[in-house]
Amino acid sequence: MALPQEFTTYTRALMGDELYEKLHVALEQNPPVSIRLNPFKTINGETEVYNVDEGVAWSDNGYYLSGRPNFTFDPLFHTGAYYVQEASSMFVAWIVKQLIHSPITMLDLCAAPGGKSTALRSVLPRGSLLFCNEPITQRASILAENVQKFGHPDMVVTSNFAADYRKSGLQFDAILADVPCSGEGMFRKDAGAIAEWSETNVEHCWRLQREIIADIWPCLKPGGLLIYSTCTFNDKENERNVEWIAQELGAISDLPPIPSAWKITGSIGSELPACRFIPGISKGEGLFLCVLRKRYEHDIVHDERKKRSQKYMTQKNKLPEMPQWLNDNFAFETCQINGNIHAIPSEWTSLFDKASTALRIVHAGVALATPKGKDLVPHPALAHSIALNTDAFCKCELDYDSAIAFLRREAITLTPETPRGYVLVTYQGMPLGFVKNIGNRANNLYPQEWRIKSTHIPQPQQIIKLR
Repeated sequence: MALPQEFTTYTRALMGDELYEKLHVALEQNPPVSIRLNPFKTINGETEVYNVDEGVAWSDNGYYLSGRPNFTFDPLFHTGAYYVQEASSMFVAWIVKQLIHSPITMLDLCAAPGGKSTALRSVLPRGSLLFCNEPITQRASILAENVQKFGHPDMVVTSNFAADYRKSGLQFDAILADVPCSGEGMFRKDAGAIAEWSETNVEHCWRLQREIIADIWPCLKPGGLLIYSTCTFNDKENERNVEWIAQELGAISDLPPIPSAWKITGSIGSELPACRFIPGISKGEGLFLCVLRKRYEHDIVHDERKKRSQKYMTQKNKLPEMPQWLNDNFAFETCQINGNIHAIPSEWTSLFDKASTALRIVHAGVALATPKGKDLVPHPALAHSIALNTDAFCKCELDYDSAIAFLRREAITLTPETPRGYVLVTYQGMPLGFVKNIGNRANNLYPQEWRIKSTHIPQPQQIIKLR
């Protein structure tokens, strides 16, 4: 691997010869492959994971695999039963699990593609609400897809800048700021990160990171937690920025004790405690993380904004009576987001209404249906929600080839006895999506933007087995 000379010189001086050499050797090796099971769709301890190398020490649901299978051609991957996530990134959820023990409202500020968001929602106490944000529209769509397939109703996806959140007046008990960075920790995983690296980009990133934190700081409640993280090695974007947050914004460190067996390196050149995942030392990619708590004595002043309706985004209407598509143990109210009917957990409707006046909401709660004339077409994301009442639909189990065809948005053949109407198709008992059986054929309702685009004819992929 040909690393930029400026990066080599700077990083060696920062880490010292011994640590840098371990990093350099690791960067020449293939990165470890890891997945994280979705605890709401799989039963940890009873779900069999194939080709396991070992478990991820800081994640109850994380596993290293001995090789890299073709996840695209595993239908269970598309059901949201597991997520392919780099192991170091799973550590954020471990931190939250140590520090948060009662229901909270949390924001994942820079959330795409959604790995940390879904990991966080896996460990947040029941009754918590997680906002997941991504300002770039295309990346926000990917985030929404992954959140929808994860299936938890207590999640909201927005597409806004930190400054928009500041103006909204919303406040959170905890904020994860996994800020945009120079990406040095992704060098062996993403060749493009090497090509895009420059000292100029590092300078740009650390300044941008401070702007983001300054904008979002008023949204953190007094006593609230800020988890600051990057996937880079230099101290400008890491320790120096954390020191700035402490000095300028009045934050104090609140990092819990870390087991030494995990081989997580501490901060470099700073007295503030932090975690550094360095390839060659810990088993994962590069990650920097620090936990800061906002002092209680800091008063927060928000910009007030008159509430305004966003008819193109959210609009409460008298909607057609919904079928019993959701489980009885969920209490929901309905609204419209981008023309689709969504079910919002009743306990969050007032907070959702406040958010919808100032933020661009991409997804919230459970996407139920799309009105089409007098008909209500089940939304594809409804199939993936853990709130789905599967008994509300006729079900058709697909074999592997038919499941791949469905995920390619191709026509599939249903059994002759399948009744007409909307049918929930499943694979190994897990919902994949909907088709509309019109008798002589079944119209595939899988989203065009979610479909498998490869024309490769795969061999069946066995990555996990649900029991």
